[in-house]
Amino acid sequence: MGEEKDLLENLSLELRRGTLTLCVLSQMAEKRYGYALVQRLEEKGVPIDPNTLYPLLRRLEEKGLLSSSWETGGSKPRKYYLRTPYGDTVYRRLKELWAALSDGIDALLQEDEP
Repeated sequence: MGEEKDLLENLSLELRRGTLTLCVLSQMAEKRYGYALVQRLEEKGVPIDPNTLYPLLRRLEEKGLLSSSWETGGSKPRKYYLRTPYGDTVYRRLKELWAALSDGIDALLQEDEP
């Protein structure tokens, strides 16, 4: 029983890991800071651990998909992220790929229904 639970947890993590980039990019048309993004994703049913999110944001910035800026006027400094024009292009393409893939997966899973 414990092995099955571990297996399901690991497979679930693998499945989610592949979709988080798309989920994050979907929310970056407006500038957001990390914690606000964590909250937004959770509201939409996509929980993400901050220890997963922040490295992902840095990787997306390194690849030119996001830009960042610091705002220091509030009670504490916050780093805000925003999709770049290149990020917009990549995001649109990923959405197209996701739509095609999810349609195919839905068709496969429906074959299994009685």
